[in-house]
Amino acid sequence: MTIPFDGTCDPKFVRVREAFENNFVAHGEPGAAVAVSLHGKPVVDIWGGWKDRARTQPWQRDTLVNFFSVSKALCTVCVLRLVESGQLDLDAPVANYWPEFAQGGKQAITTRQVLSHRAGLPAIRETLQDGAMLDWALMTGALARTKPWWEPGTAHGYHVNTFGFLAGEIVRRICGKSIGAALREEIAKPLDADVHIGLPLSEHARAAEYLWPASSGAAQGMPDADQEMRWKTYWNPPGFSGAGWVNTPQWRSAEIPSTNGHGTARGVARFYSALASGGAIDGVHILSKGTLKAATVEHSAGFDLINQRPSRFGLGFQLTQPERPLGPNPGAFGHFGAGGSLGYCDPEAGIAFAYVTNDMGPRWQNPRNRALIDAVYASL
Repeated sequence: MTIPFDGTCDPKFVRVREAFENNFVAHGEPGAAVAVSLHGKPVVDIWGGWKDRARTQPWQRDTLVNFFSVSKALCTVCVLRLVESGQLDLDAPVANYWPEFAQGGKQAITTRQVLSHRAGLPAIRETLQDGAMLDWALMTGALARTKPWWEPGTAHGYHVNTFGFLAGEIVRRICGKSIGAALREEIAKPLDADVHIGLPLSEHARAAEYLWPASSGAAQGMPDADQEMRWKTYWNPPGFSGAGWVNTPQWRSAEIPSTNGHGTARGVARFYSALASGGAIDGVHILSKGTLKAATVEHSAGFDLINQRPSRFGLGFQLTQPERPLGPNPGAFGHFGAGGSLGYCDPEAGIAFAYVTNDMGPRWQNPRNRALIDAVYASL
């Protein structure tokens, strides 16, 4: 079967197109898209493969897909905009804005600790039923009751699925709108960026089927007690990471902000084009240079209590690190998503990059996104 490819690519970036097409042959890519901008100008916008498991529907220009934790950067900017407007103090207790959050010894936890994965809240302690992640009030109420798993501020661990509910409830308490609405109204629509947290029903037909592997659902039973935190991070409630839900209308429509962001590679690259340009592009202001600089200073680094390997964070953004570099320059920042999806920018090089896929490839060191990143810099 011939693999369909389409899109546009500046001749100077032909290596990116070659690497993208090779991913389908060498690395089993089923369906994907990649977009790159250089100093705000799109230079790569290509897509290929299939949007469904049966391989009957070619990926289209407007095909969007669940890009998982790529959405954490979108959440982060929604929060930082409140900081910039003076409505949120990063170093004030979260409980100042969300009083119920003070339960369980959390009265001193700050938004800065939440955004840098230092709040000690990667998992909800009380056992939740499958599907609970679709209920905003239930999830944020359970988080408010949860005692930290470690002393806040003393260590960091990736808040895989709770990050978005924490950030989203802070946003909601301050401005009265959901984080999905804030993203849509304040960022995506002004930028004309096709990215969503809470996908409107009218857009579901554009969504690619995510090829969730049968073997990656929640294990039956719970591991030893010392692993309870890590197990619950991914599997409490059982569908928290998307298993059994990812292609359903309920999942796509809900706001599960760390995990169910949807969009096109073009949309993610447009978002990062603004950040690569200092927080504004084409007259659209997203963040000030000062806010962006403060958000991309290292806040957490070293051994991650959840990932059990090194990780590195600013405020919400993942920072480049030797084990998983975002190109060669030290100032690059962005966020990976499960399966290898990635959005990032490198302000020094003027690069904004996005790759989205409908396949759960390697989560940590993914040869597909690495090949694309290497090809970008080989083209400069």
